[in-house]
This record gives sequence, C-alpha cells and structure tokens, in this order.
Amino acid sequence: MQAKWVRAVATGAVAAGAIAALSAPAAGQNDPTGKSQQGDVSVTIYNNGQALVQDVRQIAIARGRVRIEFPDVSSRIRPETLAFAADGTRIVEQNFDFDLLTPGKLMEKAVGETITLIRTNPATGKETRERAKVLSVAGGVVVQIGDRIEILRDDGLPVRAVFDKVPDNLRARPTLSVTVDSSEAGRRPVSLRYLSPGLGWSADYVALYDEAKGTVDMQGWVTLTNQTGTTFEKARTLLVAGNTAGSGGGRMVRPGRGNVTSLGTETADRERLGDFYLYPLDERTTIANAQTKQVSFLDTAGTAAAKVYTRTVSWLQNDNEPVKASSEIAFSSSRDGGLGDALPAGTVRFYQRDARGTPQFIGENTIGHTPMGSRLSLRTGDAFDVAVEAQVMSRARISSEEFERTSRYRVIEGDGSVRQVEVQRAQTFYRTTMRYSVTNARNVPVNVEVTQSGLDQGWWSHDFRVVSESLEGEQDSIDRRKWNVPVPANGSYDLTVVYEARY
Repeated sequence: MQAKWVRAVATGAVAAGAIAALSAPAAGQNDPTGKSQQGDVSVTIYNNGQALVQDVRQIAIARGRVRIEFPDVSSRIRPETLAFAADGTRIVEQNFDFDLLTPGKLMEKAVGETITLIRTNPATGKETRERAKVLSVAGGVVVQIGDRIEILRDDGLPVRAVFDKVPDNLRARPTLSVTVDSSEAGRRPVSLRYLSPGLGWSADYVALYDEAKGTVDMQGWVTLTNQTGTTFEKARTLLVAGNTAGSGGGRMVRPGRGNVTSLGTETADRERLGDFYLYPLDERTTIANAQTKQVSFLDTAGTAAAKVYTRTVSWLQNDNEPVKASSEIAFSSSRDGGLGDALPAGTVRFYQRDARGTPQFIGENTIGHTPMGSRLSLRTGDAFDVAVEAQVMSRARISSEEFERTSRYRVIEGDGSVRQVEVQRAQTFYRTTMRYSVTNARNVPVNVEVTQSGLDQGWWSHDFRVVSESLEGEQDSIDRRKWNVPVPANGSYDLTVVYEARY
C-alpha cells in the first residue's frame, strides 16, 4: 500500500540548507498553522534580555501516569527553571523538544530513509519520479538511486523532495512535555512558569529641545523585542527596570561618561519590587516573534533645559589647533521643574525645530537607570562655532624650597601639636602655566565649562597647587578642576592658570 506523502518542495536542487518544506497539516500541536495553544499568559521582562513567562492552561488530565504536551513555549526556554503546578498531580519527568520542523532538519532526519525525488523537464514540463535513499547531508545531500550514488546539486533544475512522513521528534512549534502522576481524572488549570532569554526591553526617549525658551518636551517609549521563536498572545506584560543578577545575554545600555552630573534622591510614584521599579503595560498585548513593539510610558512638555558647552583637557595637553567644544543639553528628572519620573536605561534622541518649524535630529546619547531628582547633561555632538585651544605656555623646574613657599597646609601631629612642613629631601618640582583660549563664533554669548583633568598622579604625587588663575574655578575632584568661562558673542576669552606640582 502506498504511504501517504508529506511534500517538501524546492526550486533548484535539493540541498540540506535550501529546501522549502511544506508539511501536510497535522492535528494538534504539530500544525504550524494552527491556533496558539497558550492559555492565560503573563510575561515579566527584565533589562538583561531575560523574561519570566507564566502560562495557565485548562487541560483534561487522565488518572495515573500521563504525558502532557505544551506547544508554543519559548524555543529558548531554560528547562531547569521550569515550575509546574496542577491540583492532584506530581511531576515525574520533563522534556523539551527543540528540534523544529525546518527544511534542513527534515532532510537531516531522513538520513537512512527513502524519499521520492520529482524532477521536472524545463522544456516539456514532464515530471519523473524516483525513489532515493538519503545517505548523507554533510556539506550537501548524497542519495542512492538504484545502483547509482548521486549528489543533488544546486544547478537550477526544478527538483522536489517528497517525504513519506514528518519524523516524530520534529516539531512544528516549540513543545514542552511533562510526565505526571495524577491522582484523579478531569479538566483543571495547569500552571507553567519558566525563564527564557530572547525577550528584552529598553527605553527610548524622543526629546524636542527649544533653545529660545530653554525647555524640552520629552516622550518616553518602551521598546520590546522578541527573539524567542514564539509569539505570546494577549499577554499581561510587566517590565522591570533595574539590573538583576543572573544570565540573560540581552542588550545592556552603557551610559556615556558624565551623563549624570548629580544623582537624584527622590522616589518616583511607581510600584517597586525590591530594588527595582515596575512598569506595567496598561492593556494586554501580543508580542510577536521577531518583532519590535513600542509603548508610551512618559509624556512631558515644557521641562526646563539648557545648552551646555564643555571641554575636558588632559594634563600637559598642547593642542596644534582649536578643538571643538562638546555640545550638551542639561535637564532634570526632579518632581519640581523636571521630568518628574525615574528614567529607565535607554537612548535619548534630541530634535530641534529649524527656521521653518520642522523638527530636525541634532544628536543622541544613552542614560543608565536614573532615579528621580537627578541632573543630566547629555552630549549631542561637537559645537560648530565654539572651540577651546589648550596650550602649555611655560614649564620650569623649581626647587623644593620654592615649592614649599606656596604651601597652604600644616601638619597636625598625633598629640594635637601643629608644625610647619619641612623638606625631608631635595625633590624636583615644576611650575606650569596653561592657557585655555575659548572662541565663540555665535552671535550670542555662551558659557563654556573647561575642565583640567590629570591633576592627581596617584602614588607618584597627590600634591598639586593652583598658584594663580585668571578666573576662579572649582575643584570637581582631586583629579579635576573646572572653570565656567563666559565668552562674548563673536568673541574670545583667554583663561590662564599656573600650577605647581612634582609632575
């Protein structure tokens, strides 16, 4: 009796990786076109590309030891994280069938089996059929037809491979099977809970900056990505903002250096779970496989913002030409006068209206998880009209005695007595004069934050002194000193600073 055929069709020669497989729809979970077998699905998605999937299905379970199959689970399920619960049952064994029905897999499973090859004569359209035993698919398909061995080549000739059946261990959809002992028969809710990589989310922000008003309008979007191989139908979706420990492998946002100028101390009006903020989606949503979905979570207008120009100079940096200042936009996430929310990690993209009123893209930057009340300054690019040129004007050796004459500290002994610092041994010190020339080709005055870094040399020398400065600065840290330099419209300003140190 002739077996019922399941067809696999290809244009060109049949090769392990180039077969378009079409299986006759089977009943139940192995029908790739059938309705999803998922039940009441809840998905909790973390920033590290990992998700907690909870699926409650109504299933009829017989009494005794039975095997239950759950199609439409994530193809990247971590089986060791599975939790199974159903009244009157005890789990005995679980298996995850991750060999999915694909053209390549179908041919691989046919090794040692006999299939039918159908060739079409391109001139006449006549079909010829031959039974062929599949010998190998390593690097190509090798078959035995009668007494000859043939390699199926990609030579453009129309060939179809017809398989007698779909192998039992190939699944059209990712399937989890659980063997249980059931003390009673009947239909009841069955709960599955497992972790899976491949589901991730990040925040994306769209900010419209108004330089004249000094404000920014910002929209926050949750961007969901699904690479699990499975669609989650009408799922309750909860997003967790924060860096959880554990393997995930998802996309992590690495904030740019110095984006947060001060970390906030305000608590946002959002639900918390331990040390994490929760962002539930208002409605159930379908998260399709290989899809990116965006949902709004923040919408503010008129938040105070300002443009900031900055340049950080390395120690003894001597520029050959002026260096463009960094252009940044500063704003707050505080409740009063700011965005009024905690900001999940993501990318902020800035726009500004041109003379015709059309918003134009002006740059983007990333932020980490930022508490409410923080002050942020995000770099959008290099300023066109504002530059800073650092020059070493002079550098001379000075004696230990000269260095000590500028000392502004005294040593307090253990008994509380105070003594003047004395030179224990002769050392070499340097007096360095730096000039920072700031130019502004804009028709409005600007302030430029010029920062000198590299002032602390670690074990070599922690001691440095600012002997004189033409504009009073402030010490950002032991390593950095900052000056807020006012530059007139279409003008310049020369900042001169004299340092003394061992380096």
